[in-house]
Amino acid sequence: MRLARLLTTDGPVSGRYDDAVVYADDGTYEVGVDGRLLPPCEPTALYCVGRNYAETLEQMEYERPEEPDFFIKPPASLLAHEQPIPYPEFTDELTYAGELAAVVDERCRNVEPEDVPDVVRGYTIMNDVDALDQGGRTARKAFDGSGPLGPWLETDLDPRAIDMHTDVAGERRQEATTELMLFDPYEVVSYLSERFTFEPGDVVAFGSPANPGLLEPGDTVEITYDGVGTLRNTVVDERD
Repeated sequence: MRLARLLTTDGPVSGRYDDAVVYADDGTYEVGVDGRLLPPCEPTALYCVGRNYAETLEQMEYERPEEPDFFIKPPASLLAHEQPIPYPEFTDELTYAGELAAVVDERCRNVEPEDVPDVVRGYTIMNDVDALDQGGRTARKAFDGSGPLGPWLETDLDPRAIDMHTDVAGERRQEATTELMLFDPYEVVSYLSERFTFEPGDVVAFGSPANPGLLEPGDTVEITYDGVGTLRNTVVDERD
């Protein structure tokens, strides 16, 4: 089942999503007629794992981590499906990275890997946008608009063997499967839950396959995960 959030003239509504219609408790709303899609959750934080594919490590000349390597984006980084990605004034090296992400359904801590499906509301897609020429990870990855997320949540999914691809300006840039992760999604959620108390709506992104790359103003990024859907955003230059 797919779940989505829609911004309407009456405010945000949530419900089951099917064929561009959100079936909410107080009625039905059609995307493009009654409103536009919002990010599919309202997190207190986005926990993002890096260096989670061997091919990416080789490409970036990183050492293999012994445990999940993570950083955090704030809620202000969120963008919705089809919402423009800002190309900020402070960077000349903006990059994309297509990632699968889980959304937590309940307040929880110290979750065993085998229990992770019980605390996950569903899965969605994230673009880990990065200002590559900035300083540490926070400066590079936590700015406003650096976390496109969507378009919806898929509740019926095993995240451990899903094919994906990323197209930029109509050109295939990434192609992989989540089977190639060094730490699978259940391991990642469990590991983070030992360190943080998850709140409902929190996001865990599982890292990007090889070939994250540069973006130019006007580029449309389309990230597809089988069984989930396609997250689409276009880059808009804010440097003028």
